[in-house]
Amino acid sequence: MRNLSRGLKRSPAFRYLRRDIRAKIGVAVVFVVVLTAIFAGFIARHDPVAEYNNLRFKGPSWSFPFGTDDRGRDIFSRAVYGARTALLIGALLVIVQTSIGLPLGLLAGYKGGNVDNLIMRIVDAVLAMPGLIIALAFVAVFGPGIYKVVFALAITGWAGYARLIRGQTLAIKEEPYIEAARAIGEKDRNIIRRYILPNIMSVLIVMVTMTFPAAILLSASMSFLGLGVQPPTPDWGYDLNSYKTFLPDPWPAPFMSISIGIVMVITIFGFNFFGDALRDALDPRLRE
Repeated sequence: MRNLSRGLKRSPAFRYLRRDIRAKIGVAVVFVVVLTAIFAGFIARHDPVAEYNNLRFKGPSWSFPFGTDDRGRDIFSRAVYGARTALLIGALLVIVQTSIGLPLGLLAGYKGGNVDNLIMRIVDAVLAMPGLIIALAFVAVFGPGIYKVVFALAITGWAGYARLIRGQTLAIKEEPYIEAARAIGEKDRNIIRRYILPNIMSVLIVMVTMTFPAAILLSASMSFLGLGVQPPTPDWGYDLNSYKTFLPDPWPAPFMSISIGIVMVITIFGFNFFGDALRDALDPRLRE
C-alpha cells in the first residue's frame, strides 16, 4: 500500500493535478458537497420540511444562514438536504448509464462486423433523440420520482458511453499485445477483462466526472418543471421553481432563489473544474 501511494504521488498525472488551480478548486468543492450530503443530518440547523408560520420571509441570520421561505422553512437546511438528493440522482444515473454503455461499447468495439453495425445503429438512433424531451415524456406518462427520473434520463444517456468505449476498444484491440494474447489462446472475455478494460478505465473515469454535473443539472431541470423530485423531498430544482415568483418582491424574498441558485452553480462548476483537470492530467497531449 505504501509503494502504491508513493507511485501515485510520483505519477505525472498526480503532479499535474497538484499544480492545476482548476483541480484544487474542483476537489475542494466536490469534497465539501460530498461531506455535506453524507452528514446533512448534522450540518442542517432545522428540519428541512418543517413549516413555521411565524418565521416566514426571515432574512439571513445565525440560526437561518440563508433565511426562511414563504412557508417558514429553513432554506439552508433545504439546500443541505438538496445536495444529498442531487448527488444520489447523479450517482445512480452514472451507474445505470455505465452499466449499459460499457458492455455494449466493449462488445461493439471488440467483435466488430455485424455486431458493431447493429449496436452502433442503435446508438446513432438514441443519440438522435432529444434526451430531455424523451425524459420529460417518460415522467409525464409514468409519474415523477427519484428512480423514475434516473431511468428517464438513462434512456438516452447510455449511448454516449457506448460510443466512447467502442472507439477506445477499437484502438486498443489492434495493439501487438492483444494479438499476442490471441496467439497464445487467451479467451475473448479474458482479453477484455485483463487487457482492454484496464486500459480504458482512465477514459471512463473522465467520462463519469464530466457527465456527473450534467446529470445534476438535468435532474434539477426536470424538478424545476415539476416532473422531477416531488415534495416534501428537498430538491434544488423544485425549490428554484417555488421561489422564482418572489424575485421581484422586496428583500429578503429574492434571496430564496439566489441562495439556492448559487449553491447549485458552485456545485456544477466544481465538478466541471475537476473533470476538466482530470481529463488534461490523464491525457499527456493536453499537459503543458
